[in-house]
Amino acid sequence: MVKMGTVWDRTAEFLGDNVSAILPVALFAFFVPASIGGNFAALRAGGGPTLPMVLALVELAFAVLSLWGTLAITAMGLDLVSDRSAGRVALSRLPAAVLVIVVLLAGVLLLAAPIPAVLAATGHDLWAMPRGEDFALNRPEAIFSAIYLVVLIGVTLWFGARLAVVTPAIVRERGALGSIARAWRLSRGHGWRILGVLVLYVVVSWVAQLAAQTVFGSVFELVAGGAGDGVTLAGVLTATVVAAVQAAFQVVLAAFTAKLYLALAAHDARRGDPAVSA
Repeated sequence: MVKMGTVWDRTAEFLGDNVSAILPVALFAFFVPASIGGNFAALRAGGGPTLPMVLALVELAFAVLSLWGTLAITAMGLDLVSDRSAGRVALSRLPAAVLVIVVLLAGVLLLAAPIPAVLAATGHDLWAMPRGEDFALNRPEAIFSAIYLVVLIGVTLWFGARLAVVTPAIVRERGALGSIARAWRLSRGHGWRILGVLVLYVVVSWVAQLAAQTVFGSVFELVAGGAGDGVTLAGVLTATVVAAVQAAFQVVLAAFTAKLYLALAAHDARRGDPAVSA
């Protein structure tokens, strides 16, 4: 049985031994995009009609860059390559990772489709909310949407836990869509423990980012003269601090899933079971 405490110990050991190799990737792929992207909301507020589309494209590019960074740190965490070649390995596995993410997102959207389908069938204007108009739900539709959304969140969390090592599988086994089945098989019997760790990670990272934004945001507003319209010095400094916290948690997650994959793969090899979905 894989012990999450042991995986965390190996993760901490890896991070401590490879700070010099991880830091450039984290700065380039996580910190810089997050620092810039943290000011996009302020830019949208004072921009023209085409600016939101431009910023959306930039955000998409940043997401791809972040994925590359995750793959690079994953490759290092798997002890697959040296730190100098991790970037090349990540670049070679990037198309497969993008394909898997697109397929998984399509699956989530498909599962969520009943909510807009029911609302459209009952005569609701689905474009009212994006236009900023009032969007009132009748009681039956509201109850259905709330219950279905809760169930959907639970199902998504469960699938997320079972597929937590899909990225290391893509890097290590050089697969694409087959990595989804591989991750599902490796996590068989460990889903609840992985789910607990991921929920704890999400809560801690959210609290840390919220605390950084609240505390440092208040300090920077006092020092820089308060908040204003558009991009401000206080907003830029706050976004920088929040980006640093966010980048640290992204590094930890990539390293943890790599070490988790190694532990699950070793356990699977000892177990010697055929590919079975639980």
